[in-house]
Amino acid sequence: MAGSALSVEEFLKECQKSGDAAYGAFRSLLERLEDPNTRTAARIFLSDLYKSVGDSDQCLEQYHFQIQDIYLDQYQGVGSQGRKKLTMMVIPSIFMPENWSFTFYEGLNRHPDSIFKDKTVAELGCGNGWISIALAEKCLPSKVYGLDINPRAVKVSWINLYLNALDEKGQVIYDAEKKTLLDRVEFYESDLLSYIRDHNIELERIVGCIPQILNPNPDAMSKMITENASEEFLHSLSNYCALQGFVEDQFGLGLIARAVEEGITVIKPMGIMIFNMGGRPGQAVCKRLFERRGFHVNKLWQTKIIQAADTDISALVEIEKNSPHRFEFFMGLTGDQPICARTAWAYGQAGGRIAHALSVYSCQLRQPNQVKKIFEFLKNGFHDVSSSLDLFFEDDSVADEKIPFLASFADQLKENSCFPYEPPAGSIYFRNLIASFLKTYHHIPLNSDNVVVFPSRAVAIENALHLFSPRLAIVDEHLTQHLPRKWLTSLAIKSAEGDDPSKDVITVIEAPRQSDLMVELIKKLKPQVVITGMAHYEAVTSSAFAHLLEVTREIGSRLFLDISDHFELSSLPSSNGVLKYLAGTSLPSHAAIVCGLVKNQVYADLEVAFVISEEETILKALSKTVEVLEGNTTPIRQHYYGCLFHELLAFQLANRHPVVKRESEKAKSDKLIGFL
Repeated sequence: MAGSALSVEEFLKECQKSGDAAYGAFRSLLERLEDPNTRTAARIFLSDLYKSVGDSDQCLEQYHFQIQDIYLDQYQGVGSQGRKKLTMMVIPSIFMPENWSFTFYEGLNRHPDSIFKDKTVAELGCGNGWISIALAEKCLPSKVYGLDINPRAVKVSWINLYLNALDEKGQVIYDAEKKTLLDRVEFYESDLLSYIRDHNIELERIVGCIPQILNPNPDAMSKMITENASEEFLHSLSNYCALQGFVEDQFGLGLIARAVEEGITVIKPMGIMIFNMGGRPGQAVCKRLFERRGFHVNKLWQTKIIQAADTDISALVEIEKNSPHRFEFFMGLTGDQPICARTAWAYGQAGGRIAHALSVYSCQLRQPNQVKKIFEFLKNGFHDVSSSLDLFFEDDSVADEKIPFLASFADQLKENSCFPYEPPAGSIYFRNLIASFLKTYHHIPLNSDNVVVFPSRAVAIENALHLFSPRLAIVDEHLTQHLPRKWLTSLAIKSAEGDDPSKDVITVIEAPRQSDLMVELIKKLKPQVVITGMAHYEAVTSSAFAHLLEVTREIGSRLFLDISDHFELSSLPSSNGVLKYLAGTSLPSHAAIVCGLVKNQVYADLEVAFVISEEETILKALSKTVEVLEGNTTPIRQHYYGCLFHELLAFQLANRHPVVKRESEKAKSDKLIGFL
């Protein structure tokens, strides 16, 4: 066949017939290059062919192929060992090296060579393979997989690999590590990363320069892709993409969005993805595609290029008709004011040269293992959810809360089709975490039986009042906003003759959050229940808390002290006088601690509260109020805060801190209000 029985002249005559004939001739030549017995002769034939036709554009028109040199590293430093040029072949049905790919390679060069050295790399949309080969030559990766959906591009890439791996005499060229390009590079037909997934390959680097404009003829994209398809169709795969089912489709970025999500599943945790992005949708849109999927993003390089004449931007004009978004084009390379797609289309139709920005973005997952879990879960029937997923955060501390929670939640949903029933007092696991946190960070020897979980602080306070139904309660003015209005307007401070004690007649008196004023009210009004917080300056030491405990014990009042504003979920929690007191002294039977987790910066409406007591009867009664009055605290709330507690406990060694012996409660009050 071609290259063996045919001379150079006969080979060119065959190529001259048509693009399909030229492709068939080169495919036969590739078979000889793949065979070690005929490889040398086939490579010499390629050298003779190049000498015969040169690299003129007329060759492409006349013979349906072109061989040309691509010059690399024109400013190579002294002592550089890499070659300065590659010799590459193209045919009409594949992507031609031009401004898009040259800009992409420049962006890759902004990274030091070391980020590719000894790494496993995949290039998406490899075209004729020149970037994969250039990376292998310059950076010495362990393996580069050049991938393209166009089967003809893959065949041409293999030819180019042999063209550069062997010299003009057909001898193997070795690099500084005594390896050849044939050792480092392979090309495969692949729809994005399908080949990588099917062969269970883990990647360390993914680079890609793929289409970003929707095909104006959507039906064309539904055709089967074979090497016998028309040249026009195969070439369109380099310029256009189909709808991918992502929100980014509206900007023409759906294919990149799919590539990124596929990449998340196959890239190693510290892997890096680098993509070429046309700036037509606007820089903010391009950057957000990566950020909302949990990536740190770095723009390596940006320039302007003339919009390719063979790319129809009418699809972008249609998008602008139906949305408020405006694409970004420029009137020539020197234009500095953006124009929309409609204006650009009209300007181009009138003979103007329109340009757009072209950027190279490098991105790396901020919490790779957790993000991988999230996307692994979403791909199994929850694709629609991924459109609203947003893993971008200005504050890293917020990301450190949200991403591990979503990953843990995905794991739980994957393992369980429904949430297990938990007791009214709350999940035993969650209560154990709360008790362990208090034991580890505040040296308070509690267990899960000392904790009752509530949906919120407001619910905990109202349930406590329902439980004891006091005739009179004094409540901190900052904690009354959710109480029934009738409690706050009642004047029935003292019992009257003939009152039915079974009726829920509760009078709540609001009090200032200042311990000396609160103590004065308690002494004068003698309430049956006191619910209060503490001012920040009083919460630093335990003296104000101890005073409240003593006064309420003497009066016979139940005390619920709210520490929500002073409780920190942190590995370095600040000083807290109440918790200091509990580390050295048991909580008296007439007192309980209320804590609402109210400092949530991620999900402000996702509150959970818990009550701490060391009186068994009170704990059992409070847990029953949860079931009767409010319903159990939702599992997702407990799971979220459980993740935060777990993060703060998981790294610590178990039982490292000895249990501190605490002082026992002083004499109990015999005047305390009970409950039914």
